[in-house]
Amino acid sequence: MEEYQRVILSPSDSILDAIKVINENVPKLALVCDQDRSLLGVITDGDIRRALLSHLDLNGPVSYVMCKTPIFAGIGTSTQDMLALMRREKIQALPILDLSRRVVGIETFMHATAPVASHESAVFLMAGGFGTRLRPLTQNCPKPLLKVGPRPLLESILLSFIECGFKTFYISVHYLSAQVKEHFLDGSAWGVNITYIEEESPLGTAGAMSLLENKIEAPLIVMNGDLLTKVDFSALLAFHESNASKATMCVREYSMQVPYGVIESKGSQITGITEKPVEHYFVNAGIYVLSPEVVNDLEPNEPLDMPDLLNELIEEKRKVSLFPIHEYWLDIGRLGDFEQAQTDILEHFS
Repeated sequence: MEEYQRVILSPSDSILDAIKVINENVPKLALVCDQDRSLLGVITDGDIRRALLSHLDLNGPVSYVMCKTPIFAGIGTSTQDMLALMRREKIQALPILDLSRRVVGIETFMHATAPVASHESAVFLMAGGFGTRLRPLTQNCPKPLLKVGPRPLLESILLSFIECGFKTFYISVHYLSAQVKEHFLDGSAWGVNITYIEEESPLGTAGAMSLLENKIEAPLIVMNGDLLTKVDFSALLAFHESNASKATMCVREYSMQVPYGVIESKGSQITGITEKPVEHYFVNAGIYVLSPEVVNDLEPNEPLDMPDLLNELIEEKRKVSLFPIHEYWLDIGRLGDFEQAQTDILEHFS
């Protein structure tokens, strides 16, 4: 099947259908077409994230989020011209249409510029926790080395970053640190460079970065070492830089239905009744991007958790952004999560 055919949706398909298409295909966009394959609109990763920010019903039709005036290339347009158009419009993929406005192909920025250049940014993976909630599995094995499917959890995380072009890694270690270092060594087996940050005592989810010996010069991606996810890290980094943020936090939507009718009142008078409302929240997904000055200004050996660091930046009126994620994500904190991961790894990481 031609690549573009896998990303075509009908107007009656749902936003959830669009998320599935975007997550499972390289172009990272969906094309909404009529029965004759004429293009009606496109949906990008950014459109999905804006829908999440607005708490739109994901079962609603794709017309709620699609761009109805998409940018496209005509059949016969050269790769160089399509690449120039994508650069000018700052887009990652371009549908190709014939004279009848029917989709006949798709060009991606990644394909047009292959091979992909390595990222200047480094990745900081936090792998020093005790994994207390996963005992007895972590009694003699650090949580990052627990096998999820055919390989240790932290190795799957490393591979997901390598696929996005990242080459430089820092791994903070503490509990059973020798086992982590013995498994990954210097990273050369994966074609990357790994430096270990040894915490003599736990410094929190942000404090370990204060032990970096050299100043960093590019935004740093920071991630908990117990997550399985298909987040597009390149898109995350681009979002952070395009928003000129000092820090960016990945967030997940969490919905909670109140099991009762909620009463609104003023004094003793009822002003409204809402039956079993659904409340929507964003929760921390454990993935961040920090600008160089934020990392370089950390006090050495000072215990600090990431929420406290972000709150400090907010109080200082420095820009902190949120990046809503719709991709697969699982926090392996408890035994039930670990068991779920054994199933998910086959579906999402095979």
